[in-house]
Amino acid sequence: MTNASQYTTLPQWPTAYPASGASATLKSLNEDFIVTELPLQLPSGAGEHIWLDIEKNGANTAFVAKALALAAGVQEWDVGYAGLKDRYAITRQWFSIYFPKGETPDLTQLQHPEFKVLSQSRHVKKLRPGDLQGNRFRIVLRELAGNRDAVEANLQAAASQGVPNYFGAQRFGHDGGNVEQGRAMLAREIRVRHPKKKGIYLSAVRSFVFNEVLGLRIQQGLWGKTLPGDAMTDAGQPTGPLWGRGRVSTTDEAHALEMGVAERHATLCDGMEHAGLDQQRRALVARPMDMSWEWPLADQLVLTFSLPAGNYATSVLNEILRTTEPERLTENNEPAAGE
Repeated sequence: MTNASQYTTLPQWPTAYPASGASATLKSLNEDFIVTELPLQLPSGAGEHIWLDIEKNGANTAFVAKALALAAGVQEWDVGYAGLKDRYAITRQWFSIYFPKGETPDLTQLQHPEFKVLSQSRHVKKLRPGDLQGNRFRIVLRELAGNRDAVEANLQAAASQGVPNYFGAQRFGHDGGNVEQGRAMLAREIRVRHPKKKGIYLSAVRSFVFNEVLGLRIQQGLWGKTLPGDAMTDAGQPTGPLWGRGRVSTTDEAHALEMGVAERHATLCDGMEHAGLDQQRRALVARPMDMSWEWPLADQLVLTFSLPAGNYATSVLNEILRTTEPERLTENNEPAAGE
């Protein structure tokens, strides 16, 4: 059985590469973290939905969605988007508004200090979570201190071999509190009626178990290796479990490792099965694409790379050096770009 106290703080999951010992400041300015969403498709020009290409600066995704609903005179649920993006950043992403009848409002004229509508067009479908290829990042790390050669070594390793595909700390809420709330909910110690909050807690618990499996594999020296019985992606990469109902698709040693983690977190895994989640798989390796970097100043590193949907930029940064953010960000519990 699980011990409730083990979920009150998040563990330090192991990294794949030796710690560089370097540190830097992340998001000193909004323009230090630029994210561009890579859409699955572009609007066709016709349909019942208005699609908006928006650049936001200092606003979170939900805030922009509410503002768009108000400007268009529709309900909040009529506004869709593919992924949540950071607040303290400059991000570009698509939104959709269900607006089948009446004269199309020109939302490019909307004036707001924290976002602007770059273009709009019509399309046949609503944007839903996950409707994106991925995200392109440009990240400036300031006040960098430490061994530059060690940082370079980890940059090379991340670019060539990928990084552990951990769910980022943002998924688990402030101080990891969503995992403990999820445990209490699944153990029926608390009752959560709000569907969105329930979904957040289930997502946090599911992500936690995945990270536990991935962390154990790295701890056992299995980074970059496959185990007998691994369930593989179409590209030949080993996967880890997103827990739920149904038979675990691994066998042999991989199955034993995953079931050992599930037994250690029985309250979480049994609860997810009873909550109606189905077994899914997620790649254990995240591979940054078109990754490059430069040192404009001795204490400044600029990184650019792309990640598929659902991968976290923090997973790349954690393999390179330790980052700290301004104090204002401690209450920011919105998932980072990549979700």
